[in-house]
Amino acid sequence: MTSRYTRWRKSTRSDDGNCVEVASAANGTVGVRDSMDATGPLLEFRPATWSAFTSGIRAGKFSL
Repeated sequence: MTSRYTRWRKSTRSDDGNCVEVASAANGTVGVRDSMDATGPLLEFRPATWSAFTSGIRAGKFSL
C-alpha cells in the first residue's frame, strides 16, 4: 500500500524520534506513517479531511 505514495516527507521540526511522515497518492489521498517504521501501519486520509485537519492545526484548534 505504501508504494502508491511518493515523496515521503517529515517536518523540519522533527527530531530523531516520535516523528511521522506524510505523502500523497496520485488520487490525492494523504498517507501518514511512523518515520521509524516505514513498513508498519499506515493511516490514509481523504484530501478534504487532511485539509480540514491541517487548517485546524494552523488555527490553533488542537492546542493544549
